[in-house]
Amino acid sequence: MWRLGFFFHETAFGLLSVFIPLYVVTLGGSLVDIGIMASIALFAAIPASLFWGYICDRTKRYKLYILLSFISVTILLYLFTLTTSIGLFIVLYAVMSALHVAHEAPKNVLIAEHYSREDWEKSYAFYEGFTEIGWLLGLLLGFLVSALGFNSNSILLLCSGLNLTAFILTIFLVADPMLIFERRLVSIEKKIDRTSRDVWAASKVLDGMPLREKLRGESFLAFGIGLLLFSLASSIFFTPLPIFFSQQLALPTRMVFVVYMLSSGGAVAGYFFAGKSTRAEEKTRMQRIVFLRGILVLSLVALIQVAVYPTLASAAILILMGFAYALYYVFTLSLSMELMPTGRTGLFDVLVSAGGACGSFLGPFLAQMFGFLPQFLIASAIFFIAYVIFKVFS
Repeated sequence: MWRLGFFFHETAFGLLSVFIPLYVVTLGGSLVDIGIMASIALFAAIPASLFWGYICDRTKRYKLYILLSFISVTILLYLFTLTTSIGLFIVLYAVMSALHVAHEAPKNVLIAEHYSREDWEKSYAFYEGFTEIGWLLGLLLGFLVSALGFNSNSILLLCSGLNLTAFILTIFLVADPMLIFERRLVSIEKKIDRTSRDVWAASKVLDGMPLREKLRGESFLAFGIGLLLFSLASSIFFTPLPIFFSQQLALPTRMVFVVYMLSSGGAVAGYFFAGKSTRAEEKTRMQRIVFLRGILVLSLVALIQVAVYPTLASAAILILMGFAYALYYVFTLSLSMELMPTGRTGLFDVLVSAGGACGSFLGPFLAQMFGFLPQFLIASAIFFIAYVIFKVFS
């Protein structure tokens, strides 16, 4: 039940994910304006993620920062309705981004501390799957309000109301964990396991026996670079995508929501499938998923060129991409909670935001300067580089 507030929060942001880029265009903005806005917002989220991750672990107060996030977003979405200036809108959007991420690290810690390490994949998958249904509902809501002719201010007020609902539900349903120890136990377990393997290897060498097993530990540096590159490629690909569907494929706004609903439906299925994976499988599957993401972007390029029905082909590709991303996110989030020490839990969001910030500007810029297809090809190449980096990690 404690997840219910997050459900309404994600419903609002599911609607906003498509509405905001299209809204900027209606204000007279361009693709570059969208890229600048998204990039500034994500760069603002980087120091904010570090701060929220540190302060929630330092104070052992997690619910407080979730409440702060939800009420801040509620207020800022209302303020959006009072301005038609693109410059002011970008500033408010950046402020909202910095306050919005206040709930991310606390939420991740709540799940990690409420469940044992063996249940992290299942718990994160259930949370993400449940809230992804909220995101899907938000896209459906966007389709309905577009079809019914709601104006922009009404849509923003609706999203503000959804976040207010999330705030009220969180007051009653979310509680801080009584004890904070699960992540420390996992860290101790990893150190003992590594020491045991080193002692075993040393004994084999001293006995004159050949050592064929790899003793290389997990590289947090490689893991972090892989996270950053995957986020960079995803943002390059996805940031201008609503405009691609709206302008290049000439889809009406309500149909853009439909395409994104299908992608979100694929993600829902992926999250619940990820919950069935074991801890031993997550690294290998994560690498395969990153490689698959690059293939899917290339497939989209090819299908747009040759398909009789490019909209249907694009929708099919996005369903698969949503499914693959769900698996990737659960696996990387679980691994990050192992690798990142207490007080540094915001680092996961920092790396994702850093890649997203650069990609959010580069994607629209490349699309406007060179066209959508070169932009897609560059995104695909970066996915393949991320795959190589993740191979190094393991």
